[in-house]
Amino acid sequence: MPLNKQKIFIVEDDDFLLEMYLVKLNGAGFEAEAARSGEEALKKARTGYQADLVLFDIVMPNIDGFEMFKTMKMENLMSNAVFVVLSNLGEKKDIEKATQMGVDDYIVKAYFTPTEVIEKLKKLLENKK
Repeated sequence: MPLNKQKIFIVEDDDFLLEMYLVKLNGAGFEAEAARSGEEALKKARTGYQADLVLFDIVMPNIDGFEMFKTMKMENLMSNAVFVVLSNLGEKKDIEKATQMGVDDYIVKAYFTPTEVIEKLKKLLENKK
């Protein structure tokens, strides 16, 4: 087991989902941290916080996931992170928009169990190395 756990930063405004993913990710050997909004995520990133992977929702109050991602890219925040959308928005236009913006992957919540999501994240991080 590596001494430096891989860090996953979850940005999700649904408290139930957020807590469940924090427990699952920490249990899977990751160091998981969370933000409950796009603003909170940007604030944390601007203080120098770095993650290996950012897992974020699209539909959030004030600053949605697309806006948060765009701002992080413009300000070069977490520039080495893998960015993955975890959303209920499963329409082709949303997935295409995210892909065109440069996200690394797009997971539709309804199609994957949390365990499958974590397996997908592990593969993405493996491929990043």
